[in-house]
Amino acid sequence: MITGLVRILIVCLLASLSRDCIAAEGKRQRSILVLEEADFRSPFYSEIFAGIRAAAKQSGTADTVIYGESLDLSRFPGPGYEESVVGHLRTKYAQRPIDVIVSIGVTSAKFLQKRKQEIWPAAPVVYGFVPDLPETRALFLPDTTAVFARVTPAHLLNAARAIVPDLTRVVLVGDAWKNPLVYGHWKQDFAAMMPGLEVMDLSDAVLRDVRKQVASLPDRSAILTSAMYSDGEGTYYSPASALALVAETANRPIVITSDTFLGRSGVGGFLLMPEIIGREAGEVAMRILDGEAPSNIVPFGGDNVKPIFDWRQLKRWNVNEANLPPGSEVRFREPTFWGQYHWHVTIVASIVLLQAMMIAILLRERHLRFVAEVEARQRMSELAHLNRRATVGEMSASLAHELNQPLAAIMINAESAQQILRNPAPDLGEIEDILAHIRRDDQRAAEIISRLRAFLKRDPTVRHELDLNAMVGEVFRFLSVQALTHDVELVTEPSPADIRVKGDKVQLQQAILNLAMNGIDAVAHLPNKRRRVVGRTGLAEGNLALVSVADAGDGILAEKVTEIFKPFFTTKAQGMGIGLSIAHTIVEAHGGRIWAENAPSGGAVFHVALPLAVP
Repeated sequence: MITGLVRILIVCLLASLSRDCIAAEGKRQRSILVLEEADFRSPFYSEIFAGIRAAAKQSGTADTVIYGESLDLSRFPGPGYEESVVGHLRTKYAQRPIDVIVSIGVTSAKFLQKRKQEIWPAAPVVYGFVPDLPETRALFLPDTTAVFARVTPAHLLNAARAIVPDLTRVVLVGDAWKNPLVYGHWKQDFAAMMPGLEVMDLSDAVLRDVRKQVASLPDRSAILTSAMYSDGEGTYYSPASALALVAETANRPIVITSDTFLGRSGVGGFLLMPEIIGREAGEVAMRILDGEAPSNIVPFGGDNVKPIFDWRQLKRWNVNEANLPPGSEVRFREPTFWGQYHWHVTIVASIVLLQAMMIAILLRERHLRFVAEVEARQRMSELAHLNRRATVGEMSASLAHELNQPLAAIMINAESAQQILRNPAPDLGEIEDILAHIRRDDQRAAEIISRLRAFLKRDPTVRHELDLNAMVGEVFRFLSVQALTHDVELVTEPSPADIRVKGDKVQLQQAILNLAMNGIDAVAHLPNKRRRVVGRTGLAEGNLALVSVADAGDGILAEKVTEIFKPFFTTKAQGMGIGLSIAHTIVEAHGGRIWAENAPSGGAVFHVALPLAVP
């Protein structure tokens, strides 16, 4: 009798524990694992991940956590590395159930076909960024679905014929041409579309030989590219960097395949849209999380390939826009002179008119001189403020990127803290560390915004005694994000002596900032070792302080040295031609002098001489 009661109590206890476990299970976060074939840090895959995260956020559920793993098997081939990846993933996710796997790319699909059963045997899979080919569908596991994304050989050939109407030859560059799971049977496709088309296949050539070959292609040729990750001789590149190296020597137009390549010397074509690819795959993953069976979601082709072209490259190769595929988008189109400069022309014309009126008034009434000088300084301050706003506009992408880093870190730390707090006995020490990290990243974001507000602040012109070394240092720190975007090294070489000048801090910083931005633009296209801008301070004869900004660029043509400070004079395709003019005006208003010269070692040096503050 007693034994029977004990058994009944044990059964009740187990049932109670089972209900508690089920309740606890129901409260845990839903999880998506993004398994990516290359590197999340590359722009293409970073945008895919952002699209998946946006789809999860748009669903309106806050209980979904997204993990990401980069297999990177193209740079690290071999069974030894693959075994280490499998062991790492098994250990890492042993206590983290995965509800849906989003597999990005063909390489990830092949990896899952071989190894998924060892790591996530029960998780359904959404395949994204894979072509709709029989060879690819053969990789799909049971309980899966797919969103197809593919630039077909027909897409590439149509784009090439739009750019080169009398096309007779195409040159294939990139690793993917060798992979039947990406471009399928392109030889048959080309032959069916253009019988007699001559094809030069450089997919097996090393990058050094590719650069030589594309430098001397005959007319009526086009270069068709796919992603390149290596030069074939042991050096690995990002696909965008490899494309830039090919474009440096190519004498014929280049057809590209990704939205992230546009603006890097490719003409354009039918481009993969990585953010849309991620968003489409993420939406399917959310449907599965909401209870829909993957087998009920028929694999479909996403709306993730669009014809997009670079207006500057179209002009370079004399391409008629009427020949482009229907629905094509043309980016980087330059506005007309008036559309681009009407505000600046209006402002400059207004200033010239005001100055003429002041001269006429001064001839009649000398006592109005002081009022006229104050008004002129106000106009100069307004123009400098507009120039600062334009400069911040140019730096908006860089500032957004810098802000995104601490904000993303705060998001990740907050998600981690939520996960820890759901444990029965959360580690408070770890929570405290996470909160410290959040506080640090919040302060970092606040500092970025504070610097930006200080730069955009519009105060009346007031002259104070200033520390020249500190002022130049602040400017270079403010430009550090813009320099990082262009991979340019900013260096300051302050004078060991305490140098003090008298002037308006915002205006003088604007003048120095314009010189430094000019230097960054001058070296941004150069090899890495020459991307350097140096700011120096020192003393000069005649009781003067000297600021020099030097770059390692191409220098200044001798006949242009005296013209570069004139309004609207520029050598840049996208330049407005007012930066150096404003710097010249500000320096002269402070009783100083500005000039430029070519350095003996190469590059240009801009000098600003200002009177020292009287003790």
